[in-house]
Amino acid sequence: MIPETILAKIDGNRTRYVDELLAFLKIPSVSTYSVNHKDVRRAAEWVFNHLKRLGFQSSIHETKNHPVVFGQRCKREGAPTLLIYGHYDVQPPEPLEDWCSPPFQPRIHNGCVYARGASDDKGQFFTYLKAIEAILAVEAELPINVKLLIEGEEEIGSPSLLPFLQSHKKLLDADAVAISDTSQFEQGIPAITYGLRGLLYFQVEVTGPRFDLHSGSFGGLVANPVQILAEMISKLKNPDDTVSIPGFYEDVLPLQDWERHEMESLQYNEEELKNYLGVDKLTGERGYSAMERKTARPTLDINGIWGGFSGEGAKTIIPARAGAKVSMRLVPNQKFATISGLFKRYLESLSPKGVQVKVTELNGADPVLVMRDRHSVQAAARAIEIGFGKRPVFIREGGSIPIVNLLQKELGIEDTLLLGWGSPDDGAHSPNEKFSLQDFHRGIRSAAALFYELAPK
Repeated sequence: MIPETILAKIDGNRTRYVDELLAFLKIPSVSTYSVNHKDVRRAAEWVFNHLKRLGFQSSIHETKNHPVVFGQRCKREGAPTLLIYGHYDVQPPEPLEDWCSPPFQPRIHNGCVYARGASDDKGQFFTYLKAIEAILAVEAELPINVKLLIEGEEEIGSPSLLPFLQSHKKLLDADAVAISDTSQFEQGIPAITYGLRGLLYFQVEVTGPRFDLHSGSFGGLVANPVQILAEMISKLKNPDDTVSIPGFYEDVLPLQDWERHEMESLQYNEEELKNYLGVDKLTGERGYSAMERKTARPTLDINGIWGGFSGEGAKTIIPARAGAKVSMRLVPNQKFATISGLFKRYLESLSPKGVQVKVTELNGADPVLVMRDRHSVQAAARAIEIGFGKRPVFIREGGSIPIVNLLQKELGIEDTLLLGWGSPDDGAHSPNEKFSLQDFHRGIRSAAALFYELAPK
């Protein structure tokens, strides 16, 4: 159990912690823009210097793009090691005109700080640094061994992270990893995310004649790529909204009774969701609630489609080519490599003569499921109850976090703690991104408590 003196130290430094967070948020570390390259570097050095001040053995590791910051304080022989992952880069702030204040001039309003990166992810991972600082201000040493891996390319797909993990496996060895880049179930209801859906993303291209043809002169003679593509797409789903790819559901792990009960107990207002989305009906696989369909069942969606003429007025052509983007969300125990093969074979079976069909896999990630009876997961639940004053709920996330797959595959770390301090309405990637300062404070308390809950008894 965390000593009350440490919680008191955290409570007594709230104002200073916020001031330091504001300084961090002022750095426009947009990783995708070359014009911000020096700013991204400045953010890396800011984190590095902060770790040095905390007495961590710290280093900046160069990559082909933005650097990785690593720090460790491992002085407890026999104690478990926790690896904390975060990222110091942020999304582009555009459209700027939609912000209530400049995105890199943090503004505090109604108990929240508004700035790009406030919740995703500067504010959330910074809670761990302040928790460490508070513990070391009261006690001689941390109760467990701690390592930090903070990267600067998460918002552009982490292209440098895989080679870094592969070449630093011993350095990054740990018993569990903590990632705070998700959110609570809703404001005031803390959560531990124990499941993530996987992702599979394709581009499908259908090519017919060498060039666009006059539909009057050649209509009735050649296959129309747009029509062929539309027919193929229409056969990817059944009338009941299930996926029609043969074998698609074969490996799906059914929801357990406790999971369905937990999801049912959460107050998920479907009417409010429809109003928010601007639709009059929610669709999806029959026999499952909206929460279950949103987070724990596999899906297939058409993300975009193009081909032919779509400008003003009329242009009578038979298009030479058409294309579509198709994504699938996968659930345990589906493997993206297996589903990729099924998808390609199914489209091949749908491809008629007269056109060429090209299927390109753009990216993929396997789903993640962490058993809640793991010691580290239960330790996190107790820590969050200390920090937030309320027992967390266990939820699945409909999206994907590829870093989790990378850490599990490359480092063999099975205990993944997805502890979101933010709120679902924080607006990550959107104008007016915000982070509740109360949740920032609760996150610091929870992070500090986590170190003690993971410590040997």
